[in-house]
Amino acid sequence: MSKKLDIKTIWRRSMTGENAVIFVSDLKKSFQNKDILKGVNFSVDFGSIFTLLGSNGAGKTTTVRILTTLLSADGGKVEVAGYDVTKHPQKIHEIISLTGQFAAVDNILTGKENLEMMGRLYHLPFPEKRAYELLEYFGLSNAADRAVSTYSGGMKRKLDIAMSLVGNPKIIFLDEPTTGLDPQSRHSMWNMIRELNRSGVTVFLTTQYLKEAEQLSDTIAILDDGNIIAEGTPDTLKAYLPQGVLQFSFKDAENLELAKVLLKDYRLSIISKKHELQVFTDGNTNTLAEIFYRLYKNNVSIRDFSKSTPDLEDVFLAMLNESEEKLNEKLC
Repeated sequence: MSKKLDIKTIWRRSMTGENAVIFVSDLKKSFQNKDILKGVNFSVDFGSIFTLLGSNGAGKTTTVRILTTLLSADGGKVEVAGYDVTKHPQKIHEIISLTGQFAAVDNILTGKENLEMMGRLYHLPFPEKRAYELLEYFGLSNAADRAVSTYSGGMKRKLDIAMSLVGNPKIIFLDEPTTGLDPQSRHSMWNMIRELNRSGVTVFLTTQYLKEAEQLSDTIAILDDGNIIAEGTPDTLKAYLPQGVLQFSFKDAENLELAKVLLKDYRLSIISKKHELQVFTDGNTNTLAEIFYRLYKNNVSIRDFSKSTPDLEDVFLAMLNESEEKLNEKLC
């Protein structure tokens, strides 16, 4: 049996930087002459939660399958813990685990039996002990001897992740793990993922849920049309849009026109029929105070106003729209 790798060895063997544990360069994949991945580049820091975000069909699952050696790439370079996925798949299998969109558990067996079976496949000396540890960790002890067919969707998902941890992986791939879960179960899963990460596991997550990505991620990469169109922390990505948007509603057209003149040095968006004006700012309190002072000093009659800051969904949609516009420009 191959010698087990310790955590320090894993990141030290990576050829991608001091902390990078996953390295992807110019990754390409096509199916039936359709390009799915067109030259994807990113890296994942050791001990982080990295989220690959994208719409349906963007190529998230294809990327995960390549990284976990289940699918071969057409081009590019992929390393996990310093090992090339095409040359050293067995080495990679020793340190990773994968949980897909649907729970891969045996509904006929009990929760404990599922975990024990997985422990035997890993040749653990005491699979029963490991099963009890994981059942307790995931709050499933009371259902240990029940058939999995009686479990709720959230319980099955917990058991599925528990099974992926039987072999103590250093990196876990979670491919849309909260698909189909109710809001309460989804939040419970978020807490579980955070706890896994705190225990030292590097988490590679794919999701369609913008809030999920924002809540969990150290780094987010947005995949669209086969390319990474943006990458950064949630705060960095949100800084892509103006941080303070003031929405004014004025008494009449005259007050709207006066406000336009007074605020002409800001980026504005105007809805004349409704006498509404949006002012895009840096969100700084001094900037906001200056805007209100100008309007107040010049007796502009404001009917109503509100302030908003962009969330990750705003950024995601803005980036997808920009990406689509650039693509259309190329085609024209």
